[in-house]
Amino acid sequence: MSLGDDGYGQEPGRPGGDYDEPAGYDRHLTRTRLPEGEADPYGPNRRPRGGGRGGGLSSRHLITVVGVVVLLIAAIAFANRGGGSSSDDSDTSGGKASAQPTAPTGVKPVTGKDGATGIASGFAHTEQGAQSAASNYAVALGGDGMFKTDTRHAIVDSVHTPDAAPALQTALDKAYSADFFKNVGLNTDGSAPKGLTFVSRTVPVGTKATAYSDDEATVAVWCTGLVGLAGQGSTKPVTQTWFTMTQKLRWVGNDWKIASSDQKQGPAPVSGDVPAAGAEEITNAVNGYGGFTYAR
Repeated sequence: MSLGDDGYGQEPGRPGGDYDEPAGYDRHLTRTRLPEGEADPYGPNRRPRGGGRGGGLSSRHLITVVGVVVLLIAAIAFANRGGGSSSDDSDTSGGKASAQPTAPTGVKPVTGKDGATGIASGFAHTEQGAQSAASNYAVALGGDGMFKTDTRHAIVDSVHTPDAAPALQTALDKAYSADFFKNVGLNTDGSAPKGLTFVSRTVPVGTKATAYSDDEATVAVWCTGLVGLAGQGSTKPVTQTWFTMTQKLRWVGNDWKIASSDQKQGPAPVSGDVPAAGAEEITNAVNGYGGFTYAR
C-alpha cells in the first residue's frame, strides 16, 4: 500500500513504508483507539464517481490503478532529490485540534493472516473492522516488499478485491522497471547496492471512517513513514514523510478488501529538535527493529 520533496503524497505520491515485513521478523498486533470527531478539516475530499462504461479499463479499475501507482511518484521524487537534507516545510495554520487520549478498543484484534504474505486477515464485519483492515493494508502497500515482483504480486492479490487486482498488477509491473529502480538508487532488480539498506516503512498514526455501509466502507489512514537508503556513502538518506491514504473497501469473501485507493501529502507536524542519526545508527535501527502489523 502519499512524496514531494519531503513526503509521500498524491502531489506527489508515496511508495510506502514497511507494508510487508521481511521474513523472520516477529509480527505484533497493536490496538489503538482513534479520536472520532464530527467534522475533520483533514478529511479526504470526495471523489466523483466515474462516467459511463467505455473501452479499456472500467472506472473502478482505473481509480484503483491510479490510487496505488501514485505510491511510485514519491520514490521518483525521492530519486530526483539528491543528497543532503530536505527543505524546511513548516505549517503556519492556526487551527488547533482538540487533544484526546488513545485507548484500547473493546474488540479483540484479528488473529488470522494471509498464508502467502503474513498480512492480517479476518477483520470484523463492522466499521471498526474496516478501519483495522485499512491500517494493515496501508502498512503492506508501503513496504519494501512492493519492490520485489513475487512479494508485490502476493501483496496486491491479498489486499485487493479479485476484480481490482489484475489490472493493478499489470500497471505496477510496468511501473517497477529497471529504470525506475535505478532512479531510486537501487540495483536494476530492486535490491539495494552493496553496503546500503533500502528503507520503505509506514506507520499508521490514526484512522477514521468517512463512509460506512454493510458492504462498503471508506477509510482514511493518516500515516508517517521512512524512505531512503541507509548506510555509509548514501546520497539518498532516510527521511520521514507524512501522508494520508484513503481506501474504499468492499466486503468480499468474508473480509474487507480494497476496491480503490488514493493518497495525498500530509498533514505533517512541525519537526522537533531531535538531532538526525548517523548512517550507521539508522542502519542498525532499521535492521534491528522489525515492522508492525496494526489492528485497531
